[in-house]
Amino acid sequence: MWKGRPSGRMLVTILAVITLAVGGCANFTEQDRQREAGAFTPNSRPSGQAEPTPPPATPRETQPPPSGPCVDPDPAVIATCLASTGGLMPGDDQGEVTVVAERTTGKIITTKRYGPERVLAQAPVDASGDGGLIDFAFSPTYSQDRLIYALITTPSDNRVVRLAPDDVPKPILTGIPKGATGNMGSMFFRTPTELIVATGDAGDPAAADNPSSLAGKVLAITSFTSGANPRPRILADGFGSSVALCPNENGTIYVADQKATEDRVQVLEEGGPKVLWTWPDKPQIAGCGVANGSIFVSTTRTQRIEGIREPTREDPTVTAPAVVLDRRYGALGRMTALPNGVLQVATVNRQVGDPKPTDDRVFRFLPQGGGNDRT
Repeated sequence: MWKGRPSGRMLVTILAVITLAVGGCANFTEQDRQREAGAFTPNSRPSGQAEPTPPPATPRETQPPPSGPCVDPDPAVIATCLASTGGLMPGDDQGEVTVVAERTTGKIITTKRYGPERVLAQAPVDASGDGGLIDFAFSPTYSQDRLIYALITTPSDNRVVRLAPDDVPKPILTGIPKGATGNMGSMFFRTPTELIVATGDAGDPAAADNPSSLAGKVLAITSFTSGANPRPRILADGFGSSVALCPNENGTIYVADQKATEDRVQVLEEGGPKVLWTWPDKPQIAGCGVANGSIFVSTTRTQRIEGIREPTREDPTVTAPAVVLDRRYGALGRMTALPNGVLQVATVNRQVGDPKPTDDRVFRFLPQGGGNDRT
């Protein structure tokens, strides 16, 4: 069973297609389409700080680097000159290729250091506030159908849509509340027939606790037709803004979000979410990823990556996070983790930071020592 991430064979197939696309040799075939499109309308403790670690080495270029305004001298940077970013995922098994959402343009782009850049899909979005193209997930059979599912903001709501080449977005789940803030959510396929979607509270904390609202929830979607679908199952509620999902390889789901009084990381358990750590200083956690037994978070205000060790049955204690990267790339947004321990992280300097000429960017980073030390 596919738990948390695609199976090895499935992941290799999807990544091979994406890598081929960024190489400029993809050939899109006719897709499955509908005739008519739907209307689009714990207690806090001081953080430990580790010495920043160098980014992972990238292959030595066989030719001189290109010139131009979008060439970043940092060898860890693999995407440049992006519009403000949303979700991202690796495009190859080494993390040298990325697939990233441009939140404000509605584009899903795959690229690597020095390019080329290819648009895999695009949706019309309302990018006001923190809305727009929020996140995406590739169809479990992407190599055959080229379908991508996306969480987007429209003028009337947040919704999950299905994107196919040369087709308009097909609504899968509509009516997720939209607000001036609190729109950022997350999504991934837990199994080939179950899409997990986290939604923000749309600036209304009461809605997150209201079972009749789709805001501030973690949802399980199992119907993917274009039209009226049954209401998704609510797995957990009470979440704040900028909700990010980070499953580990064993199927455990961690959730990072921002509440009015604190940022936090929780784990989804049978009895509901359990808080693992809180940040009362509100660093604005924007992304999370699990690698080598650690849960990493990226922050927007404090511009850091911090890590805590995953609790286990043998050692359930969670101790103070360690700072593994501090203020090197500016304001950080979403992140994703690879099985080899590499993190891909997107910046959001164009939205809230101090943008450099090559922003916004995606960079690769390999934390040394993971999160907190158990020795």
